[in-house]
Amino acid sequence: MHIMEGFLPWQWCIFWYAISLPVIIYGITRIKKVAEKLPESKPLLAVSGAFIFILSSLKMPSVTGSCSHPTGNGLGAILFGPWITSVMAAIVLIFQALLLAHGGLTTLGANTFSMGIIGPIFAWLAYKGSLKINLPTSIAVFLAAFLGDIMTYVTTSFQLALAFPTPNLIVAASKFMIIFAYTQIPLGIAEGLLTVVVFENILKLKPDITEKLNLIKPTVR
Repeated sequence: MHIMEGFLPWQWCIFWYAISLPVIIYGITRIKKVAEKLPESKPLLAVSGAFIFILSSLKMPSVTGSCSHPTGNGLGAILFGPWITSVMAAIVLIFQALLLAHGGLTTLGANTFSMGIIGPIFAWLAYKGSLKINLPTSIAVFLAAFLGDIMTYVTTSFQLALAFPTPNLIVAASKFMIIFAYTQIPLGIAEGLLTVVVFENILKLKPDITEKLNLIKPTVR
């Protein structure tokens, strides 16, 4: 998913930074509120960030200028919501750009928008929506992680198509999505299953915190 350094035209780099920065700033204020209200949740913040870092570092080649990998953004979105997850994703992307040559600083805004904003928003909506219609928690978590992963790549496809709309936006985006799908759908399924395992272990180990975060009652369905 990470669009590599220097791949996007400078106008699009500025555009994605302008959209992503306000969300990150708001996410920082949300982190401060959660840390003050529930200081015992700080280890879960660290776990969520580490989960994003580890999974999104497992990259494999894909479309020119990008790559395929799990995103890890579903867990953070479930636990803390999409705005806080945007901050964790941005921090991860900065470290990966500087230390792993994965992504880039010029494309940080674009990568944050796809993996740190759109993916987590859809993951959070999928989780909350699934619980509202009384789906089992494990199914809700799986759908959240899977959709967060897939929507990250759908967004990246449109970002690449906007920058290189040949012959037009829809055709270009469709081509990118089709190429991504071969690797990303299996990765999304695997990420969904892994996230279920991690989430259920968090519920067992920290039921008091998860209850205070208004996730579910401290019982795994």
